[in-house]
Amino acid sequence: MGDGAEPGVGAALVRRLLAAQFPQWAELPVAAVGTAGTSNAMYRLGADMVVRLPRAAGAAADVVKEHRWLPRLAPRLPVAVPVPLGLGTPAEGFAWDWSVHRWLPGANPAVGRGAPDSGVAVEDPALFAAELGEFVTALRRTDPADGPPSYRSEPLPDRDAATRDALEALRGCVDPVAATAVWDAALRAPGPAGPPVWIHADLQPGNVLVDGGRLSAVIDFGCLGLGDPAVDLLAAWYLLPAGAREVFRAAVAADDAAWARGRGWALSVALLELRNYRESNPRMAAIARHVIGELTSDGAGGGSTRLRAGPVTAPRPACGPTRRPAVPS
Repeated sequence: MGDGAEPGVGAALVRRLLAAQFPQWAELPVAAVGTAGTSNAMYRLGADMVVRLPRAAGAAADVVKEHRWLPRLAPRLPVAVPVPLGLGTPAEGFAWDWSVHRWLPGANPAVGRGAPDSGVAVEDPALFAAELGEFVTALRRTDPADGPPSYRSEPLPDRDAATRDALEALRGCVDPVAATAVWDAALRAPGPAGPPVWIHADLQPGNVLVDGGRLSAVIDFGCLGLGDPAVDLLAAWYLLPAGAREVFRAAVAADDAAWARGRGWALSVALLELRNYRESNPRMAAIARHVIGELTSDGAGGGSTRLRAGPVTAPRPACGPTRRPAVPS
């Protein structure tokens, strides 16, 4: 296809869709944007817009949700979010709704010590942690009236079978004793004391932008909705080094129960991602492996460390045959 596209999707399709539905943008240059994400193919449109084409029916269902809720949430959040500019409909052989958003400047943060191409190093992790906490807190405090359930709205115990199944499938590349200890502690923790709140539910490196050393934007709200506030605590292990986690924890006022559930959410999501993507998406698999290493080496409270997990590098060979997870990650 010659434009970095995946089968069935490409710049030529984007141009046809634009010509048919948004002719005012049809003459702007279109270029594929490389991403490790699994939900959308992205195309830079001119200098300041991006076209997002869902890769699956589940992601397509999120398009309308984002168009409804992001314009309402954006004024209440301390950093930029991708407010939609146009909602496209199925056409030109493309089966799903699609969208045009404002292009947000910045780069994904590096994970751990990271490989040179894994993202931008954050020079002040404590400041970054505080800014993440400010975002999470502002989102939580937004009026939940009429909000949809999050993609990750289920109680944590509902993920028990799928999480243990993923752990069993990953024997040989994950410490089963340490991982089981994290998971069991999360399941013993009391559930949320209050009603569901707004959560992003996918605060991973690919969904956060930094610019000038500061948190500049949070993107990809496909998992957005109401749920346990502990879900967004997974950012502590997906985005932060050990030394900055207490800053984040204080910023979001997480008690011991919420912190334990947050560790459980991070572990469950990472185990399912590693099992699902360790052959098909090396970048996501490397991030998941890093997160699991952090969780299984940072002690029960998630603060002190007995063993530092290594940098995100090329993944190890797959450990056993890949099996699809029982539930989505």
